Amino acid sequence: MKFAGLLKQSLVDYPGKIAAVLFTRGCNLRCPYCHNGHLLVKPGRTDNKDLELTSLLDFLQERAGFLDGVVITGGEPSLNPGLSDACQAVKELGLLVKLDTNGTRYEVLKGLIVHNLLDYVAMDLKAPLEYKDYLEVCGRLSREDFLNIRNSVQLLRTAPIEVEFRTTVVPRYHKVADLIKMARAVQGARLFTLQQFNPRNALEAELRDTRPYTARELQDMMEAIRPYVERVRIINV
Repeated sequence: MKFAGLLKQSLVDYPGKIAAVLFTRGCNLRCPYCHNGHLLVKPGRTDNKDLELTSLLDFLQERAGFLDGVVITGGEPSLNPGLSDACQAVKELGLLVKLDTNGTRYEVLKGLIVHNLLDYVAMDLKAPLEYKDYLEVCGRLSREDFLNIRNSVQLLRTAPIEVEFRTTVVPRYHKVADLIKMARAVQGARLFTLQQFNPRNALEAELRDTRPYTARELQDMMEAIRPYVERVRIINV
């Protein structure tokens, strides 16, 4: 398996842990506000020199006494057929594994959890769990992928690992009423994260002039969804 990039140390991507972050290429969605547009290109369709898993494992082994875990993010990591082997290799180093996912590959996610290859999953919630709403936010979305998203939500609500649902809050797509619907859909979740939208590198050029919600506005949104989940946090960019 190849990776598009490595962040050697992060204190924010795996809550409460020191982690390295591995970035995968390719995504089956085209969210207009995506800030990782350079990762949407599939492996083999770019001139970039991607990183081999073997060399990354050498680095991780050297840092195993310092790092607590590894975050695998993207793009959408679950599209990569080598994901399971990569998770297994990281676990064998004694490191925790966190996966960031959009939830469109339910069977992959389920298999990783069943085989104890994940310690933490952060799933992006793009919109209220209705196909029309989700399609508007995602740019493109098959009905099969949407069904997988709904199944992944249900899977994670009862999964025996750490789980986080998170939403990048974009004024064009997300109002307080939308966030309440989303929080109700994952009612009882241990953690719901509201991430401030960063317009600077948005995939859709029109969004680059959008004013993000302020910290005060995000705080008000947090209070609105607090009754439905155990904990809410805000990430300001």
